[in-house]
Amino acid sequence: MRDVDLRRLHLLVELSRLGSMRAVADTHGLTTSTVSQQVAALAREVGTSLVEPDGRRVRLTPAGRRLADHAVTILAAADAARVDLDPAAEPAGTLRVGGFSTGIRTSLLPVVAELERTHPAVEVLISEYEPAEALALLAEDDLDLALTYDHNLAPVALPPTMSASPLWTAAWSLAVPAAPDLPDASVGFARWADRDWIVNSRNTADEDVLRTLGALAGFTPRVRHRIDSLELVEDLVLAGQGLALLPAASRPRAGVSLLELRDPPVLLTAYAVTRLGRERWSPLRLLLDRLAAQDAGPQDAP
Repeated sequence: MRDVDLRRLHLLVELSRLGSMRAVADTHGLTTSTVSQQVAALAREVGTSLVEPDGRRVRLTPAGRRLADHAVTILAAADAARVDLDPAAEPAGTLRVGGFSTGIRTSLLPVVAELERTHPAVEVLISEYEPAEALALLAEDDLDLALTYDHNLAPVALPPTMSASPLWTAAWSLAVPAAPDLPDASVGFARWADRDWIVNSRNTADEDVLRTLGALAGFTPRVRHRIDSLELVEDLVLAGQGLALLPAASRPRAGVSLLELRDPPVLLTAYAVTRLGRERWSPLRLLLDRLAAQDAGPQDAP
């Protein structure tokens, strides 16, 4: 069966409902000849007769009746799809969002709580992923929105099929064991050249930043530990197992100090990323607008 014109399917359904070509023509402001031609064209598209003579009128053949029954479902689905994709439609549907933990906690959860009150027809499904994982799923259309981040010293280039909106920016610091008279981290980063380092086990962004800082200071950092948990990173710093880069806004446990990085500063920017063009989908547009309206920053690490 070739591609079928939905307008012709609609006329077939009307013929089934009204019983005559003239009634269909009068209802839709067409001529009887036009209705007849459209039904004949539909018959050619599906490769079978749809009407047969019935005195001076016509009636649907068994195949015509079966196609009319299918057409009711097909046209209803097409109408639902148009409403679903209409940017002006009332937002409704299921949004699949994946991203890093701080982005979810800081940016997404307050919005989800608001949408549950104001737009109960919008459902948000949340999964935690590192940026590279979320972007890969977004590219495969397994997510509708990815919450990602990059650093000013390790920017991420997105493919032209994606669109990113910045959400917030946060400074990062150097985490070291607490001690009297600790220097500012910007006063000679090379002073830390002989130390071991701790980086993220699931994402290379902080390691890329660390290696850039080391290169600018004339050394190659010696990475010994790869840890995903912020609490465990702090445990290792406290135990003297290495230094790490952590968000300046975090509140480390006693015995761990955060030193400001200024020369150069290390800044993390969070983004809401969609596939290009999908941001016009009404529930996704609603979520993006709510995320953009927030003025909150992170309180802990990704």
